[in-house]
Amino acid sequence: MAYKKLLIISQRRAFKKLVVNNRGRLYRMAFAWTADPQLADDLVQQTLLKALSNQKQLRDFAAAEGWLFRILANCLTDYRRAKREFLSGDNLELVDKVTPEKWLKEEELVNKVRQAVQKLPINHRQVVTLVDLEEFSYASVAQILDIPVGTVMSRLCRGRRALREELIEIKAHEQLTPVVNIKRMK
Repeated sequence: MAYKKLLIISQRRAFKKLVVNNRGRLYRMAFAWTADPQLADDLVQQTLLKALSNQKQLRDFAAAEGWLFRILANCLTDYRRAKREFLSGDNLELVDKVTPEKWLKEEELVNKVRQAVQKLPINHRQVVTLVDLEEFSYASVAQILDIPVGTVMSRLCRGRRALREELIEIKAHEQLTPVVNIKRMK
């Protein structure tokens, strides 16, 4: 009897540590998929609630991270079904603050990449962000999204190609935009 209590307490602590360690990653992934900070936070909250209420369904604790991301993907799917709309990058907010030039350039680059990622179809965006940003294996992504590994590979290839083309187009547009030099007048 005491052994079972210790086992339950140990499992709860391990699960709590898992949730604490992955909350940031879940949020980053949800934000990458939706480009909406409030929606991303809501999706993470739903994910954690579902994970806590269905904790007993987790059979293999070694696969817990993938399980959490699978729940997140399901929450996004449920949200999209309820709204019957595709999320796009149209409502992406870009924030510029007066900062050193190097930081600003890096931020601009990050924002351009985020915009390009947001233009990807959701199926490609999910695979690209899970593989390239969160560094999940193809097999893990297949489990998270409940699709075959071959589908993961083809979506990743198509997503990367579309992302590359979008970034090249952004770069070409920048080169066509004239640079205005401002001179200081005394």
